[in-house]
Amino acid sequence: MYHNPVMLHESMEGLSVKPGGVYVDVTYGGGGHSRAILQRLDENGKLIAFDQDEDALNNKIDDPRLTLIPQNFAYITNFCRLHGYTQVDGILADLGVSSHQLDMAEKGFSTRFDGTLDMRMSQKGERTAAAVVNTYEKSALVRIFREYGEIDNASKVADAIIRRRSEQPITTTAELMDTITLYAPRTRENKFAAQLFQSLRIEVNRELDVLKEMLSQTVGLLKPEGRLVVLSYHSLEDRLVKNFMRSGNFEGVVEKDFYGNPLTPFKLVVRKPITASEEEMEANSRARSAKLRIAEKK
Repeated sequence: MYHNPVMLHESMEGLSVKPGGVYVDVTYGGGGHSRAILQRLDENGKLIAFDQDEDALNNKIDDPRLTLIPQNFAYITNFCRLHGYTQVDGILADLGVSSHQLDMAEKGFSTRFDGTLDMRMSQKGERTAAAVVNTYEKSALVRIFREYGEIDNASKVADAIIRRRSEQPITTTAELMDTITLYAPRTRENKFAAQLFQSLRIEVNRELDVLKEMLSQTVGLLKPEGRLVVLSYHSLEDRLVKNFMRSGNFEGVVEKDFYGNPLTPFKLVVRKPITASEEEMEANSRARSAKLRIAEKK
């Protein structure tokens, strides 16, 4: 079951859909955002959507204006060109794991179920979470847990995993949980486990690299005044999006011309990220950590 998309109304406001425009939804999922875009397009409008998860393809909306591409959004420019679009009016990205993926035990994304330690967003991916946990050296594990999970005692957690796997491979989410529980801060066990799972998921799917690749291409792909709308769910993603929208690079350094004018490809539509309402957070737990940023190409 695909759940309601987060901040749907705010996302559509941000995208500012022109009825005859061409739009890209780089994270199709259950089709919630795509459906809302199609409702705002006339018969000449076009929507190109991407999703690398095979399950999402089973949700394809039957609409001649929609082209659903079963690929990673890192290849956004190539596939838009392949379908005849060198420039588009708007790009929407709803990052992270869908509720549907979290609810599927066999994908191994969630700490709530016992499942295979997989975590691939596409079954075409070669690297699984089990491969990371059972083959990476200590230094690599520590780096992943620190950088992608912001875990303070990453070294101790890596040691525990290496001890356990030397006896037998860690192949399920329950075995991993059992290995790390002892190292979770008191009263923050759930958050700690979620951060560790997040770090593995980011590594398995190269999520931050892929996000950078996609964002970098939006400058060339968007028409002037085209909108970029991004929903992110953790600080690592949000920082990249914020820096990119503000400066056109991921370090957040604004370059200036000879006269001191900022050389940035975007202007911010909202200065601060939009967050979900109390009502939406109550109804949809995924909305709690969501930040929505909107920029317009100059």
